[in-house]
Amino acid sequence: MNTWLVVINIAAMLALVGVLFYMQRRHVSFSNRVFTGLGLGILFGLVLHLIYGTDSEVLADSVDWFNILGTGYVRFLQMIVMPLVFISILAAFTKVTTGKNFGKTAGLVLGMLVGTTALAAAIGIGSALVFNLDASELVQGTAEMERGADLEERSSEVAGKTLPQQITELIPANPFLDLTGARPTSTIGVVIFAAFLGVAYLGIGRKEPENAAMVKKGIDAIYALVMRVVKLILRLTPYGILAIMARTVATSDFGAIANLGKFVIASYAALIAMFLVHLIIIALNGLNPVTYLKKTSETLLFAFTSRSSAGTLPLNIKTQTDRLGLPDATANFAGSFGLSIGQNGCAGIYPAMLAVMIAPSVGINPLDPGFIATLIAVVAISSFGVAGVGGGATFAAILVLSAMNLPVALAGVLISVEPLIDMGRTALNVSGSMTAGVTAATVNKEVNRDVYNGDLKAQPIDA
Repeated sequence: MNTWLVVINIAAMLALVGVLFYMQRRHVSFSNRVFTGLGLGILFGLVLHLIYGTDSEVLADSVDWFNILGTGYVRFLQMIVMPLVFISILAAFTKVTTGKNFGKTAGLVLGMLVGTTALAAAIGIGSALVFNLDASELVQGTAEMERGADLEERSSEVAGKTLPQQITELIPANPFLDLTGARPTSTIGVVIFAAFLGVAYLGIGRKEPENAAMVKKGIDAIYALVMRVVKLILRLTPYGILAIMARTVATSDFGAIANLGKFVIASYAALIAMFLVHLIIIALNGLNPVTYLKKTSETLLFAFTSRSSAGTLPLNIKTQTDRLGLPDATANFAGSFGLSIGQNGCAGIYPAMLAVMIAPSVGINPLDPGFIATLIAVVAISSFGVAGVGGGATFAAILVLSAMNLPVALAGVLISVEPLIDMGRTALNVSGSMTAGVTAATVNKEVNRDVYNGDLKAQPIDA
């Protein structure tokens, strides 16, 4: 009987996929297909949740099949991340003007990422205080206690590293290992390696122009090939979102979410407040924030559903270049650096809120100005090297809580609502990287305002 129910669920999913495929064949806009996939995924997930419940074996088996589409799509995106980062940064140096602006652009992007993360930490602190969050009031079950023990074990591995050691780890000792994504800071390692090759190309261009021309031709050809792969993968976005949302809604524990409702509400209040800060920054750059919101909505939606900043990188870069009018180099610096440095949601708001919640349990007054100032500084410094995939927020929390001499295990009580909150955090991370890119390009006077203000329908990012 269970097998037939699984088959029926798979057939229903395939029917929804057929709807999206029909819309694609009818040349319905990419935006409409993405939002249709989101809506169908939520509705289908709710139906499955109401019929089977979260502990159903039928649902678990069905989700395994759904993951071929959802998780498979995210893996395709992750597959192209490192090649895209590498060749995009290297290709940026084939333009002499880009090479001249490298240091300034990189500095502006890094400054924005870290600066906005410090601001995000302040907002997270404020939200935790306004909602009067206190970790000692949260009830720990078996799963929470196991998660807490795991966090304590992980903290012993990463908390002992000093700031100089953390900075040193950003430098790639083996760039080919980093191209596999083996380290949390692999993305930054690939960026640094590609930048060295780019600087070397500029040197060859001055002394050996003929060889430089051959190198440039090869780089441009590989770049075109990688971008074509990106476009092929992006066309699968509506189907990926459908499967991811169906899985997320169907398997969510709404009872646990209700029990931790105040923390969820406080988290999203902080996330929304920080997103409004992004819009204010866009406005201060002399650009229409409403236009920014419209043109980034699909990318932010995918980040929200996938919970992967790394998986969103191809969409992130294409949105910055094709819709926001940013140069390739700036978009790639902002997108690539944003994967591991200064994530506003995972490395800013989340660890700051946890620290304020946990502080009273060890006799620390969270309203103490010294505690707040120290916490913001620690969050900003610790935001270097946060992984751009699921688990990055946990890594950031371990670093911050350990640096503040706060017990890490209490963070385990939030395990049941992690996926729900992580969706919003990831979207904010991606928005932060795009905001950094827009700011850097504005300062360098490189924003193509005709593209930024252009017709959204004429700028499909899956074309």
